[in-house]
This record gives sequence, structure tokens and C-alpha cells, in this order.
Amino acid sequence: MEQKRNNDTPKDQKQRFPSGGFNYSWIYLLFFGFLLAFSFFSSPISGAKEVSWTFLQDSLLTQNKISKIIVVNREFAEIYLKKSTDDAQNSEDTATNLFSTIESPQYRMTIGSIENFESKLEKAQSNFLPSEKIDIRYQNRTNWFTALSWILPIAILILFWLYMFKRMGNGGGMGGSMMNIGKSTAKLVDKGTTSAVTFDDVAGLKEAKTEVMEVVDFLKHPETYTKLGAKIPKGVMLVGPPGTGKTLIAKAVAGEAQVPFFTMSGSEFVEMFVGVGASRVRDLFKRAKEKTPSIVFIDEIDAIGRSRGKGNSFQTNDERESTLNQLLTELDGFGPNTGVIVLAATNRPDILDKALLRPGRFDRHIYLELPTKEEREEIFKVHLKPLKLAKDVDVTALAKLSPGFSGADIANICNEAALIAARKKKDLVHFRDFMAARDRIVGGMERKSKIISQKEKETVAHHEAGHAVVSWYLKNVDSLVKVSIIPRGKSLGAAWYLPEERQIVTKSQFMDQMCASLGGRAAEEIVFNEISSGALDDLEKTTKQAYAMVSYYGLNKKVGPLSFYDSSGQNDRIIGKPYSESMAQLIDTQVQATINGAYERTKALLQEHREELEELAQHLLQHEVAEKEDLERILGKRGTHTTEKNNKHDDPQLSIINNEV
Repeated sequence: MEQKRNNDTPKDQKQRFPSGGFNYSWIYLLFFGFLLAFSFFSSPISGAKEVSWTFLQDSLLTQNKISKIIVVNREFAEIYLKKSTDDAQNSEDTATNLFSTIESPQYRMTIGSIENFESKLEKAQSNFLPSEKIDIRYQNRTNWFTALSWILPIAILILFWLYMFKRMGNGGGMGGSMMNIGKSTAKLVDKGTTSAVTFDDVAGLKEAKTEVMEVVDFLKHPETYTKLGAKIPKGVMLVGPPGTGKTLIAKAVAGEAQVPFFTMSGSEFVEMFVGVGASRVRDLFKRAKEKTPSIVFIDEIDAIGRSRGKGNSFQTNDERESTLNQLLTELDGFGPNTGVIVLAATNRPDILDKALLRPGRFDRHIYLELPTKEEREEIFKVHLKPLKLAKDVDVTALAKLSPGFSGADIANICNEAALIAARKKKDLVHFRDFMAARDRIVGGMERKSKIISQKEKETVAHHEAGHAVVSWYLKNVDSLVKVSIIPRGKSLGAAWYLPEERQIVTKSQFMDQMCASLGGRAAEEIVFNEISSGALDDLEKTTKQAYAMVSYYGLNKKVGPLSFYDSSGQNDRIIGKPYSESMAQLIDTQVQATINGAYERTKALLQEHREELEELAQHLLQHEVAEKEDLERILGKRGTHTTEKNNKHDDPQLSIINNEV
């Protein structure tokens, strides 16, 4: 038994300790229960009957039944009867209580004043013999019940605050003791603690893992680098879109580094009290230096690292700015910071202060991009491990059909596919479950119960058929996969594409993409000779693309190779536009000409393929969905119908940007 006790870990001992301890709350409860019981049972007047002076004079004094009278606290009189009287023998109040041997009074009377009561009593006993006169005594008593009526609420408040301070002191409740509000709330993953996440769980991101693993290797084997005169990087900034794995890499570092790892969110530094943020920064680095070598991870650092001076011109004192100043001092100030590496993550690097990003503070900037097809395949393999898959699930096809998806999106697809399969009472997850999950995540849940009139349904069918026909016959539009008029989310229909993964877009690709967006509105005008509000989203996207093409990318000949895009964000503080009124008028004119030219080209293409447009619309009205096989049957193999007649509409002056704008 002794050997077993010595082998127990501190964690096990800590978990068993409360079970053998004593809960002091019971002492408080027993104490107050005793006071209440003592107050109730020790009161000798609890059963006395209230009487008036008339009853005292006519029924008690005249019949000589009173043994004695005790005046208590000059407020009321206790009347005791003689034991030989019938009233005393029949009364239940003559018994003594549990805490006192004093006989209880039978009657009680409130007196106005001592002098008046004594004068009345003296007149009433004027004919009595001296031996028959009633003995009057005076007493001062403490009524515990009355005292407790104001002591008990105060005591309850004191106990409540003692309990709250104890909870806060143990790290519960509001997050820390009031005396420790300036202390850091960072969570510590100490050396030797096993983590569930390692670099093996981080799929893709090969370059990012290589740089982060070098930092971990430096902490494990510093002599390999220091013998050549190298210095450890002070900070590593992880930058990337949401869901690309920034926090996951930090968790992997905590599992692989085998050094103390402090993790904290940027918003935890800022409090409602002035100076708390800076104090927590100091305390965080103090704790990290005590456990050097160590790693500090600050997630969402843009909460405190926003550029100073932006939007703060009307604020006299900014707590966030004070916190940032203290962080800059700790990263690269006069004090030593040896052996402490700071990891930070953000998806908004454009708003961070330049002083925070300079070398010497955050020496390395690691950019995490959206995964490529090969990286998505690796991510799928990680998230498919816990699922029971059918044989028809093709990981390569899943990666190909999910372009632009982040790691978090892929994890959501896998989980949603399993939920869909379980909802249908399946034993395995099939490939079509993943496709249904992708459609639900991208477009929203199907709303088959949504009632649409026949006229609206025809409009939606021709609208989506217009998108499909235009994108099918334009070679630079992404591959069309499916067309549906089943309502999903806020949309009444959708055309599903398989985007190509490309880094740059040519003018002809810009033009074809804009025509495909305008295909729905053009189809409504051609078929019904009337347009509807269903093309709002298409027009919004097209207008933004055209303005970006003219004013940002310099793709218009009349405006010229000019760009008014501000990547630094400094123009946000400027009221107005960074160009003249004449330039603004020219930009508006060229944008309008670009969109109108693309619209006329789209109408001409649909007029040429009017029969295919009608056939596809009728198919959608009957089946609601047109798969790729149906599209090839109606429109033919894609790429075989591109003619010179279609190509003559390509105007080199008409070009748009890609769909990401």
C-alpha cells in the first residue's frame, strides 16, 4: 500500500483530496440553525396571550388571580397567575421551555409608559391589603430573534462574498481574484505534458510546418545553432484566411516542443479597468521568462495589435494602445527576452501596427494559403479516419470537387456527410452523402416545402438555364457541374461550377465570367420580354467586378494603367476619393460601357442557342435538377461548339476580374 501511494501522480492526489476534506459550509449552516432554535425556544413569551387593561383590571385584579407582574424593557408587562387558580391549571403555557427553567407568563400587555401603568395599578389596588398587593419587577432583556433579524442578512452577505472571493481566487467564477486582476490568464501546457495534436495531424502546409518545426528544433537543440552565432527568432507571425490551420499549428507546437507553452487570446488582455492589459502582458512574459526556454502563443493578436492612430483621434486614453505599447516593449525593449519565442496568429495582417511586424519583434511571417488539390486530399484523409466509409468514396474526387475550401470547411463537410448518412439510417457513409453535404454547406439547406407559383418557377428555370447555356459555350468559364431550381437558403435556384485553381486571370477569362453572370437576366429578357428582380446578386457581383477592373487593375484603355487600390489602408481616413471628379466620371462611363457590352454579347449568344435554352428550361421544370449527363445530352460535349461567330464578340476593351472580388 505504501508503494502504491508513492507512485500516485500529483494530479491523482489532487483529485482525491477533496473527497476526504471537510466542507466548512456545514459549520455555518449548523451555527445559524442553532441561533434560530435558541431564539425560538428560549423566549419565555412565545405563548403569552395579549390582553388589555380592562381585562387585567376586571378579570384578574378584582379576582386576585395575579401572582406577579414583570415589566420587560419598559415596553410590555408579563402577567403570571397564581398556580391555585383554574386558569393557571388549564393553561398550556405554564410548562418550561427547553433552554430555561423560568416559568412562562400566561398573559402579556403592552404599556404606554411606566408612570401611567404604575398609577393605574396603584388605583386598582387601593382597597387591597398590603399582603395582597402584586409584586412588580423590572427587567432588561435581549431579544435574540430581533437581533438576528438584522444580523442574519449582513452575515449572509459576508458569507456570500467570502464564497465568491474563494471561487475567484481558485480561478473560477469571474476568472481571477480582484487582487489578481492584473495577472495573466494564460493557460500553461508544461513540459512533459502529452498533447493530442502533433505535426502528424497537420495535413498539408508543408512550408509552414518546416519553418515552425525549425523553431521547435532550436528550443530542443540550441547548441546546433548557437555554435555558428545564430540567434533564436523572437517572434513568428502566422497569417492566413480563417480555417487554414493557424491555431492547429500552434497546438502541434505545444505537443512537439516539450517546453512550457503559454496560450492566450488577444482579447483576454483588454479589460474594463485601466492598465490591466499592460499589467497582464508584463505578468505573462514574467512567467514565461521564469520557465525559459518557453513559447508564448497569442491567438487573434489583431485584438490588441491594431495600428495606432487609426480611428483613435477622438480618444484621450486607449487601453488597447497601452497594451500594445507594453507588448512592443516586452518583445524588443531594454529588458532581456532570451529563450522566449512568441507565436501569434491573425487573419487581418493589414490592420496590424508596423512596429509590431518589424524584424526584431516578429522576425518571421508565415503565410498560410488555402490548400491546393494535393493538400486537400491529405486533409480529407485526416478527417475521414474516424468515419465508416463505403467503397465508392473517392478521396481524390472529393479533393477535386472542393476547390477553395479551407481545412475547417473540409472538416465540416466530413462531419455533415456523416450526419446525413446517420439521418437516413445508413450503416456507411457514401460518396453521394459527401456531395449532399457540399451542396448544403455552399448553398444552404433544401427548401422543397417553399411554395412557388408556376410563373415564378418558369422564370427561375429560364434564368438558371441562361447561366448554364452561356457558361457552357464560353470556353473560359469554369466547368459546369449541375443546375438546380430547388430553393436553397435564400436563393431559388443555382448553377454549380467546378472552379479552376489559377493564380492569374486573363482578359478573355474576365470577359467570359462576366457574360456568364449576366446570362440569367439576358435569358429572362429574351424569353419573356421582361426582366425581374431575380438577378440582383448577379448584377451586384458584375458591377463590383467592373469597377475593380477599371479602377484597381488598370484593364481599361481609356482610364489607362492606373490603380486606386490602397493596400495599406491609409486612404480609409481620407474623406472623399483619391481622384478628381473628371476621373470619377470617366470611370463610371467605362464601367457602364463594359457591363453593357458584356450584356449585349450574352444576349447574342443566347439568341443563337435559343432552342437549347428552351429545352434545358423544360427539363428543369420537369426534374428540377440537371446533372452533367443531362447537360451534355442537351447542349452537347463542351468545347465542340465554339465558333468564330461566338469569338467575334470578344472585345479586348471588355474585361472583368475574377470571382474573388
